[in-house]
Amino acid sequence: MNTATQTANNGVNTEALIGARGAFEQAPQAAQFTFRSSCDWVEGTYNVNTLNGYFGLGQEHERERTFRIESDHPAVFAAADRAPTPPEIVLSALASCLTGGVASVAQHRGIQLNAVRATVEGDIDVQGILGMDPDIRNGFNAIRVSFDIDAEASREDIAALVAQSQKRSAVFDLLTNPTNVAVSLA
Repeated sequence: MNTATQTANNGVNTEALIGARGAFEQAPQAAQFTFRSSCDWVEGTYNVNTLNGYFGLGQEHERERTFRIESDHPAVFAAADRAPTPPEIVLSALASCLTGGVASVAQHRGIQLNAVRATVEGDIDVQGILGMDPDIRNGFNAIRVSFDIDAEASREDIAALVAQSQKRSAVFDLLTNPTNVAVSLA
């Protein structure tokens, strides 16, 4: 697609993103970010995560507001069902990351989006979580993402948006590649 002759307004400042990429090429240490979440137990399986500060560009940053993500378990697990389960939050993170990527790539390529919906499903055998069978993993054994995209572009160009979004998605990478996770007591 020729971005010189096409313009799109998907609400993404790709000029700033491309500028940041150039700056990070000159100072790669500035590209090292650390994001944080603090989770406080409320009762039962109900928790509240608080997100605000992060480290990036060589310094600490605080957002204008603090974000909260609640989690719980459904009533079928004898819980109060006050919020989504942690695995559902992971699915929403994947959907959000891929959808944001589609918007960014579309903006960069001059493709106007009219509507984007990602539907994500994840399959878990809870026998693993409940310790019933040591051969059944605790997490997802399959995740499916389906996009319904209305855009002023060909099906091939839309498929290329999704492919590039997947290629650059941090959450897709987290789910498909091993990550070192250290758990300790404070």
